[in-house]
Amino acid sequence: MIAGTAAGLGLFHTAIGPDHYLPFIVIARARRWSKTKTVVITLLSGLGHILSSVAIGLVGIALGIAVTRLEWVESVRGDLAAWLLIAFGLAYTAWGLRRAFRQNSHSHPHPHLSFHQHPDLARSRESHSHEHVHENEHAHPHVEEGQGFQLTPWVLFTIFVFGPCEPLIPLVMYPAAKHHIAGAMLVAAVFGLVTLATMMAAVLLGLYGLSLVSFTRIERYSHALAGAAILLCGLSIVFLGL
Repeated sequence: MIAGTAAGLGLFHTAIGPDHYLPFIVIARARRWSKTKTVVITLLSGLGHILSSVAIGLVGIALGIAVTRLEWVESVRGDLAAWLLIAFGLAYTAWGLRRAFRQNSHSHPHPHLSFHQHPDLARSRESHSHEHVHENEHAHPHVEEGQGFQLTPWVLFTIFVFGPCEPLIPLVMYPAAKHHIAGAMLVAAVFGLVTLATMMAAVLLGLYGLSLVSFTRIERYSHALAGAAILLCGLSIVFLGL
């Protein structure tokens, strides 16, 4: 019975919390992560998210700490994780806007005093212009998306480790209080597996949905938009209690 409750709460807790999947969707899309990389980062972050609460629950069981005190610890961790998400969203948005500005292409006239050969034109001494962007000198237009914020996966992982699984503590403590440690482990395992499965399903579905939409006109703002989405996600947790 309690295992079924754990499964239901794991599904509901994850589905209504956009912080469980939205950051992975928008970052993976902006940084063009492969599906494999996205899956691995999501799974590792989800495991850190779950195991940190399991560890706190086990420590509480061992020390005989009341469930209300553990829930207070989880609440503090939740607030910290939300503010870390807000800070990361702000920083990533600022970086994305700066990158978009530097990629804003425009042209300058270049009078050529020597012959300049174009594939489809004869040699010419005429002045003409070329489009270029304010990225790094001689940067390839499709710069490796790993450049800049290379610690992004670790930042996400750290935030998720701080993020609590609020329903997990009372679920684990209930059977433990009756000296059913095996039951407590079963509950934690069921809750964790359902949570991870729901996270993965939401992330993959979100990426599939985005793949059907063309972002050609706003592609250079993809990082800024990703940061803004993460920022709004953090704000919704703090001020709306999601």
